Amino acid sequence: MAPLVAVVSSPRARLLTCFLRLGAQQAGPLQLHTRTSCTAKNHYEVLVLGGGTGGITMATRMKRKVGAENVAIVEPSERHFYQPIWTLVGAGAKQLSSSGRPTASVMPSGVEWIQDKVAELNPDKSCIRTDSGKEISYKYLIIALGIQLDYEKIKGLPEGFAHPKIGSNYSVKTVEKTWKALQDFKEGNAIFTFPNTPVKCAGAPQKIMYLSEAYFRKTGKRSKANIIFNTSLGAIFGVKKYADALQEIIRERNLTVNYKQNLIEVRADKQEAVFENLDKPGETQVFSYEMLHVTPPMSSPDVLKTSPVADSAGWVDVDKETLQHKKYPNVFGIGDCTNLPTSKTAAAVAAQSAILDRTISLIMKNQTPVKKYDGYTSCPLVTGYNRVILAEFDYRAQPLETFPFDQSKERLSMYLMKADMMPFLYWNIMLRGYWGGPAFLRKLFHLGMS
Repeated sequence: MAPLVAVVSSPRARLLTCFLRLGAQQAGPLQLHTRTSCTAKNHYEVLVLGGGTGGITMATRMKRKVGAENVAIVEPSERHFYQPIWTLVGAGAKQLSSSGRPTASVMPSGVEWIQDKVAELNPDKSCIRTDSGKEISYKYLIIALGIQLDYEKIKGLPEGFAHPKIGSNYSVKTVEKTWKALQDFKEGNAIFTFPNTPVKCAGAPQKIMYLSEAYFRKTGKRSKANIIFNTSLGAIFGVKKYADALQEIIRERNLTVNYKQNLIEVRADKQEAVFENLDKPGETQVFSYEMLHVTPPMSSPDVLKTSPVADSAGWVDVDKETLQHKKYPNVFGIGDCTNLPTSKTAAAVAAQSAILDRTISLIMKNQTPVKKYDGYTSCPLVTGYNRVILAEFDYRAQPLETFPFDQSKERLSMYLMKADMMPFLYWNIMLRGYWGGPAFLRKLFHLGMS
């Protein structure tokens, strides 16, 4: 496969390449981090809940401000995953092993790793309690607990995954089952679902549909496949520019999209999926399937749902421009666990991290936050094994594009960025606090055009 710089050979691409090299040099070598739960202190200047994308990124940034010894992360997991690549794992284009690394290897060196789960938040007393009973206080709290997968809210799951023909790209336990179901497909319905809840990476449920269609064409099975996307939503995508482009692809490839259809039951032994019509509650329809990809219902983590920091729906209640909590001025939120009215993606977290860094810096100096998050998020819509529509937009669902070309067009260059460049950025630059979204790239491209 040709490198991205060969495909996008232009002065702007060379500027991007130089930037990436600079970022990699700044980042330095990986340093293994030893868990320190036995020796952890009871108080930290900055306490981070969650060791996912937002948590690791913000801990790295905070380390530079207050010193590593004054920062701690509460995270139980032994492994850290770059989940955006699971779309390609489910389609056989990437190996699952490439998506994960030991959590110790991504922890900022010197920062305390408290390998435990958060059991309770007490923002009125500026402390939290862990599953092991440890109470930890803080001066500033960053909540980055991610989003919870609720497979059990669908009758027949998760036990249904023990059967063949069914997979889900949203879990490390089931993503490879998607690829197996794709390979084993013979003829019949290939069904892809979107639940009636907020989800992380809202484009992913349809990305695997486009990749599956491409695989069926490649293997001569397309004529035997009836490809169906049953979505609880009323539109294929929330931004008109990209929705129009996707609708054209759907027409060209003869894909069936059924709106306002919510998966409520899987009868895996019979290879049947039951959907409720959201426009007519109680009305259901049973679909037989030869392949089923399930996007599970999702919600905020249980520990947040009843916490004082949550809004009425259970999400961390933050100001949408500063990411500071609306009630507790020393509490902040980032990423999927918040009620920010934008898509829940790693790209959004990158942009949020730069804003939150600046917000906390000013608050530490008793100043008012001035830099405002515009809701930027990105969704690389994979439409084939070598094509991507790069959707970028803001709170107003208006395109906020980085590159000086029409990003609603399918492009090989954007696929290579999704498949190869973004994982590099993630592991080597973003988690080390050097990547705050594409604003810097936009400046580079505009400079190159002036």
